[in-house]
Order: sequence, then C-alpha cells, then structure tokens
Amino acid sequence: MRFRHPDGSTVHLAYCTNVHPAETLDGVVAQLRDHCEPVRRRLGRDRLGIGLWIARDAARSLDTDPSALRALRAELDRRGLEVVTLNGFPYQGFGAEEVKYRVYTPDWADPERLAHTTALARILAGLLPDDTSEGSISTLPIAWRTPLPPTGTAQPYETQQPPPSTTHRAELARTALRTLAERLDTLEELTGRSLRIGLEPEPGCVVETTHDALAPLTAIAHERIGICVDTCHLATSFEDPHTALDALTRAPVPIVKSQLSAALHAEHPHLPEVREALAAFAEPRFLHQTRTVTDGGDTLGTDDLGEALRGDALPDTAPWRAHFHVPLHAAPAAPLTSTLPVLRAALNRLVGGPHPLTRHLEVETYTWQALPPELRPRARAQLADGIAAELMLARDLLTDLGLKELP
Repeated sequence: MRFRHPDGSTVHLAYCTNVHPAETLDGVVAQLRDHCEPVRRRLGRDRLGIGLWIARDAARSLDTDPSALRALRAELDRRGLEVVTLNGFPYQGFGAEEVKYRVYTPDWADPERLAHTTALARILAGLLPDDTSEGSISTLPIAWRTPLPPTGTAQPYETQQPPPSTTHRAELARTALRTLAERLDTLEELTGRSLRIGLEPEPGCVVETTHDALAPLTAIAHERIGICVDTCHLATSFEDPHTALDALTRAPVPIVKSQLSAALHAEHPHLPEVREALAAFAEPRFLHQTRTVTDGGDTLGTDDLGEALRGDALPDTAPWRAHFHVPLHAAPAAPLTSTLPVLRAALNRLVGGPHPLTRHLEVETYTWQALPPELRPRARAQLADGIAAELMLARDLLTDLGLKELP
C-alpha cells in the first residue's frame, strides 16, 4: 500500500511474511498464492506491499539463479504484490516448533551473516518495482548480549554491558557492517537501486534499545547502515517514542524502516488474575522477553515470560511488558492490554511531521499461531482476515495523520 505524505513523498506500508514462514523458494511462491494475494483481495486493493522474509535456502536459490529471481518478480506482479523491504533478521528455522534464542544466529560477528545479507540485498535490487529505487532490509541488532553456542541457548538476563571478552566480536561486527555498506554502494552503481540496512533493537541483544544503537551506528557512520524501529520492542523496553526518535534524528542515525507492532502490557502483575492471564501467553516457540521499570528508573527483566512468572524473578510492583507481538486491531482481553498507544505516538513522530523520518513501514505480527489457543486463527481465511484488519488499522492511523492513500 502506498501513501502520499503532505510533503509529496511516497510512504510504503507492507506486512511481513514471516507470519507464514517458508524455508524454500517453492514455499515463498506458495505464500504469495495462499496468503498474500487473499489479503490483498480482502483490502480491495490492486496492489499490496509485502515485506518478504527469505530464509537461507530460498535466498541462495534466488541469488545464484537469475531466472528464478525473474520468475519470482513476475509472480509478484501477477498477484498484485510489490516488495520494497525485506526482513533479514531470522536466518532460517523461523517456523520451527522452538525458535527461542536460535533467531539470533548467525550474528554479525559470523561471516555467514554478511554473506546472507549481501545476497538479500542483491535479491531486493531485482525485486523492487520499476518506479521505486529505494529498498530496505531489517537485521538483528549485532548479536545477542552473550555469545550463543550452536544450540542457541543463552545465559540469564543481566543488565550490565557485555563483558570485555566480547570486544573482539564487536569489532568483527562493525567491520562486517562497514563491508556491507561498501557492497551496497557498489550495488547502486551497478543497478541504480539504493538499499539500506536497519539494525533492529531488541530486548536482550547487544543493541537492546534505540539509545544503545547510537554509539555503534555513529561509529560506523555510513548512511547505508541505520536503524529499524520496531514499536513492540520500543514499548517492551519502556522507551518514550518521542525521546527515542528525537535522539536518533539528532545523532543523526538514519531510520531505515519501522515495524508497526504492539507488545503485551500488564498494569498490575502482582494480581493472581493478571498472572493467570499472562501465563496463557507463555508458549514454547518464541522468546518473550519481559521488562519492568523500578521506582528509581532502572529497567529489569527476564529473557522469557515464563521465567518472569516463576516466583519473584521479576519485581511486580510496577507494570510489566512482554515482547509478544499481539495483533494491532485486537488487544488482549482484560486484565491485559497492548501497547498500541506507543505505536500511535511513534507513528505520529515518524510520519506525522512536515517530512517523514522513514518511508518504509511494515506491520509485523508473526505470532498469530503462538497466541493462546482460543485466539489463534483456525484456517487460512481467518488469518487473512486478521492480517487485513491490522493493515486497515494502520491505514486509518496514517490517513488520520494527513497521508493520502494512493491507488
């Protein structure tokens, strides 16, 4: 979906396809037929933006076979779909029964992350619409805060900075990102397509907050490497949207894209009924980092919601927020709610001013099948209905800010 900003520029709205993960190219093509086109039809649009998640095996197929890339582009056109952004955070296995810490591997100290993201950039350059020259890719925020073994496990949550032993890995990551920026420069010279990468701050990672992103991104100091602001992650860390985004613009750090998402909010986590409601969202597939803020302003947390609910692992005298992407249009039933107000405030700052801070917006609710059983869609049609409803809410938020939906 495209929108005209009052300054005359075009703002793109998409939804992320990591909600229906596929590991192979055939699986990606099936997504377009079974999910993306039905969502477009429900919205009554001739064209719908999607933020593709392309796993390792599918990316290798597309990057090594130009005919396969051309065929995918033709399939997108045939189904009324367009791609200006990719989700490059998960590498593979995002549809596994247990993802948890595995989503953070390989990290930016591993050469495979650079190779994979470079492949994604070449793919995106071939998928961009003919009338669009700018693309974006979101990626993990350097690494999990401690090195992860191949099994993808981690140490308990700690609030201090990573230990000195990680200094070498941090330098490897910075070098890799600088190398990527140089490759993107070369790619634009060859294709005329300008691509940027956005580190996506996430609780528990080396770059946990937008504030944490300032130092590494200003050290890299390249316009190709910026930030992806995920509003669920922003809210989970109790960041104020205006303060965070103002700091990024002052730095300045490019806001490459924003993922529109909402976290789970519990105002009174000490109450038994609230804990019971939260327990329904503690599930085995994804990591649901949970945070609270003390009276002194310190942020405390656990790596997962189930851990927070065990005993006194987390203080419960102040609200909790959990990294659980809940559907934008359907806040959980009382006594829980979502952080949709944080999304609204962030979106107002991102695109509500005289000029947009980013032109790429992506609804990213990948947890539909991880919701409590009674809230999960039971058929493809129900999932398509839900995704369409999220996009309609996002559309209304944008038009309320003065943006005009384009055909």
